[in-house]
Amino acid sequence: MLLLVPVLAIAAVSGGIAIAQPSQAAVADIPPDYLLLYEQAAVAFDVSWQVLAGIGKVECDHGRNPDPACWQEGATNAAGAGGPMQFLASTWQQYGIAASGSGVPDRWNPADAITAAANFLKHNGAPDNIEQAVFAYNHSDSYVQQVLAWADLYANLYSTGASESAPTTSEASPDGPAAQDAVAYALAQLGTPYRWGGDEPGGFDCSGLVQAAYQAAGIALPRVAQAQYDAGPPVPAGQPLQRGDLVFFGADPADVTHVGIVVSPGEMVDAPHTGAVVRIEPYDWPDYLGATRPVGGANG
Repeated sequence: MLLLVPVLAIAAVSGGIAIAQPSQAAVADIPPDYLLLYEQAAVAFDVSWQVLAGIGKVECDHGRNPDPACWQEGATNAAGAGGPMQFLASTWQQYGIAASGSGVPDRWNPADAITAAANFLKHNGAPDNIEQAVFAYNHSDSYVQQVLAWADLYANLYSTGASESAPTTSEASPDGPAAQDAVAYALAQLGTPYRWGGDEPGGFDCSGLVQAAYQAAGIALPRVAQAQYDAGPPVPAGQPLQRGDLVFFGADPADVTHVGIVVSPGEMVDAPHTGAVVRIEPYDWPDYLGATRPVGGANG
């Protein structure tokens, strides 16, 4: 049975429900009309707008994916999914909602699709068990990791509580624009096969992924993990790590063998080894050596 609710009207008058301030990364990456829809649907169904946005990013890049299944009315992919939130017809029949509260729900309509995604999450465990809800959306642990990593980025998980009304211009600052861009690039490579010596989207090794991510952010880094570690600057021991910091592993500082990019507390994105893919995993490895925070410009 469909729960037809005037979602946008509810959201518009729900002044008592706080909406978390979008991070700089969210404002930069999410089209304003999509950001508003995520926030409105989140208020109506008491779910996280950041998780809705994470799903929208992974599924269709907030409607910008060139695949017609993401935006062309009636078009579906090989699995039968269609619309910006990639609903199957059977799932849509159960969870589809017209955002206006009336009419026939349309899974290619962004407002309807985002509203339906919020409805789906709510009925599958959100907000109390968000991982369960996202897994129900797509039965893949890597999918859950990817969605929640984007949600963390959009939520500015490392916020110190300072206002973002006057964003910093320093690329060396924690979680600054360069770090956000590097993390966004790395997250977009999740699922890419490991390839020794690889430094492009067809395949990466660990340091190739790091170099490519920071190159996309306008910062030039050396090619191999040892040189990246030596380039620093180091994060002092005991200081909390920030999104975009590089974490290194090896026998000792003169024998660095692996590197990853911090994406959330305790987790990094990396290209681990032959036979694996770019993925998110904990960085509490026994051979952890330390971290650096890349700085500089395109020629730095």
